[in-house]
Amino acid sequence: MVEIGATLLRKMEINVTEAEKRTGKNTVNMQETYTVYLIETRKCHKQIPEGGTPTTPDTLWRRYSEFELLRTYLLVTYPYIIIPPLPEKRAEFVWHKMSADNLDPDFVERRRVGLENFLLRVASHPVLSNDKIFFLFLTEVNPFILHNVPLNSSVDSRLKSLSAMFRVKNPDKRFTALKHYSDELNSVISQLLRVRAKVADRLYGVYKVHGNYGRVFSEWSAIEKEMGDGLQSAGHHMDTFAASIDDILEEEEHYADQLKEYLFYAEAVRSVCRKHELIQYELEMVAQDLVSKKQQKEELATGTVRVFSLKGMTSKLFGQESQEQRESRLAALEQSTREGEETLKERNTECQEFVRTAWEDIGRFKEQKDRDLREALISYAIMQISMCKKGIQVWSNAKECFNKM
Repeated sequence: MVEIGATLLRKMEINVTEAEKRTGKNTVNMQETYTVYLIETRKCHKQIPEGGTPTTPDTLWRRYSEFELLRTYLLVTYPYIIIPPLPEKRAEFVWHKMSADNLDPDFVERRRVGLENFLLRVASHPVLSNDKIFFLFLTEVNPFILHNVPLNSSVDSRLKSLSAMFRVKNPDKRFTALKHYSDELNSVISQLLRVRAKVADRLYGVYKVHGNYGRVFSEWSAIEKEMGDGLQSAGHHMDTFAASIDDILEEEEHYADQLKEYLFYAEAVRSVCRKHELIQYELEMVAQDLVSKKQQKEELATGTVRVFSLKGMTSKLFGQESQEQRESRLAALEQSTREGEETLKERNTECQEFVRTAWEDIGRFKEQKDRDLREALISYAIMQISMCKKGIQVWSNAKECFNKM
C-alpha cells in the first residue's frame, strides 16, 4: 500500500523482520520488560552493479519509544504534512475473547507489521523520505540528534493552537471543512471497527459450535456400528472447519489494523488543521498589533486621541510632553511600524506557503486513503464470502456422509 516514486524506496529495501522481548532498567532505574524490533535495510537490486553480489542487510534494534521520538521529530519539523501514524501502543477495539496485553505475542506481531508499514509510509513520501534524521534512524545505532527532539516545543505548539482555535477571527473555510472531514472519517471508521468486533465475536461462536458438533459426532460414532463411519467423517469435517477459526481471525485482525491506521490518520489530519489555526492566529495578532501602532502614530502626529488610553490620561494629569520627546516617540513608532509591516509580510508569506504545501499533501493523502480503504474493504468482503463458501462446503460434505448411512 505504498508508492515508491522518486523516494528512498527506490534505493533501499526496508523491513522490520522480528520482535524480541527484553528486560532492563528504565530511566528511573526500575526493572521493566519491553519489546525491541529488528530493522533490516539493504540496497535495492537496481542499485547493485551488474554482476555484483547482493549485499547483506544492515540491522539494528529499535524500541517502540524510539519510533515515537522519530514521529514527534517529523511532526515538529514538517507541520504542513500529514505524518503517517504509528500502530497502537495498546490494543483497542478488540473483541472480548482476544488479549489486550501489549506483550501478547499476537499483538506484538501485529505491531511489528504496523511499524514496518509506518517506515514504508515515511520512506515512500516525496518529502519525508529525504529527511536526514529518518535516514539515520534506519542506519545509525544511536542517532544522537533524535534524543534532542524539541518535545517541549511540540507541547507548547499544541497549547498555543488550543488558544488559537477559540480566538481566530477569520478561519480558513477549507481547513474548517477539512476538520469536519477528519471528524467524520474518525466517526465512520470507529463504527466500522465496533461492528467488525461484533462480527468477529459472532463468528468465533459459530466456529466453536461446529467444534461441539465435531465432538458429539465423534463420540456418537463410537457407539454406533452401521452409522459409525458416516458420523466419524461428518465429525472430521466439523473439526477441520472449527480449527480454521484461528487463521481466519488473524486475517480479520489484519483488516482491522488497516482500518485503525486511518482512524489514527484522522488525528494526523486534525493536527495539520490545528497548526494552520496557530499560524492564522499569529498572523492576525501581528496585523492587529500593526493597526494599533499606526493608530498611535497618527494620534501622536495630529495630537488627537480617539480612544481612552493610559498615556492620554497621564498627559492630562502631568502636562503635555515636550516636542523633543514627541519626535523621539514618533521616530520609534515609525521604526516599529516598518518592522511590523515587514513581519506581517513574512507571516503572510509563511501562511500562504503553509496552505499551498499542506493542500498538496492533503490531496496526496486523500488519493492514498481512497485507494487503501477500497482495497482493504474489498479484500475483507472477499474473505467473508470465502468463509461462507467453506461453511456451505462443510455442510454439503456432512450431508453426503449422512446420506451414506
